[in-house]
Amino acid sequence: MKNWLDNAENHIGSQSSNLDQVDWGRVIPFILLHLVCLFGLITGVSTTAIIICIVSYLIRMFAITAFYHRYFSHKSFKTHRLTQFLFAFLGTTATQRGPLWWAAHHRHHHIHSDTEADSHSPKAGFWNSHMLWFLNKRNFPTKWQRIKDFAQYKELRWLDRFDIIPPILFATMIFILGIFIENYFPEAGASRWQILIWGYFISTLMLAHVTYSINSVAHRWGSKRFDTHDESRNNFFLAILTLGEGWHNNHHKFPSSARQGIYWWEFDLSYYLLCLMKAMGLIWDVKKHDLAKVNQEQVTENSAS
Repeated sequence: MKNWLDNAENHIGSQSSNLDQVDWGRVIPFILLHLVCLFGLITGVSTTAIIICIVSYLIRMFAITAFYHRYFSHKSFKTHRLTQFLFAFLGTTATQRGPLWWAAHHRHHHIHSDTEADSHSPKAGFWNSHMLWFLNKRNFPTKWQRIKDFAQYKELRWLDRFDIIPPILFATMIFILGIFIENYFPEAGASRWQILIWGYFISTLMLAHVTYSINSVAHRWGSKRFDTHDESRNNFFLAILTLGEGWHNNHHKFPSSARQGIYWWEFDLSYYLLCLMKAMGLIWDVKKHDLAKVNQEQVTENSAS
């Protein structure tokens, strides 16, 4: 159980066997996350619970897409150290490991996209690219050599080591909110347990599998505008669910751009919110693709599957 709380307790030697097999002992919390959602059948649902579920999803999805991905992985903009930590903490509440682990593996993915060296290449199978890749021993450690720039911040290293703490605190906050609603707004028809199940567990499960779908679905189904030498696709449906991450072929062509939807009709809510943060002075030096290069290098809009 100590291994679940402190990632420093997980030592994986180079001579360890079965590195590519699921580490069942360590992933028990991940399995429980799925099973606890079934209690939603007992607690029932209310309009209040659904609203909290959606808000919880959207806030944390923004932290994942804008900061875990566009900031920590690709340095698409600059920000203050406090803002960096706050959104790193918020992203960690999404229960997708720490920001350094997440960004380091993603950088590795871009270097080896869809090759044998890619940890979640779709060529290794749909479920491997979706989630099996991070459930094995090989990919549990943080690839420190890929994330030396942000590893200098001790607060980020702390989040990476104790990445279970922010989700626990977030779930506790949701539960306290449920107690407040149950006691002071009984007409809402929501209980503390219902709010917890929908506001944290179901919301987190939705957030997780939608995020994983960028590695699996968006490397199999959608359209290709650019030749990126990999299987990345633009997927409108995923772009809606991920606040803009679904324009994945665009992203693989211009990975450092904070804007993944190139044209006005390509919905990219994360970018719009980043523009708002820029106007507020919270971020600056926001990188964008060169439209002239876009027009020069796009080759097709054919669908692929």
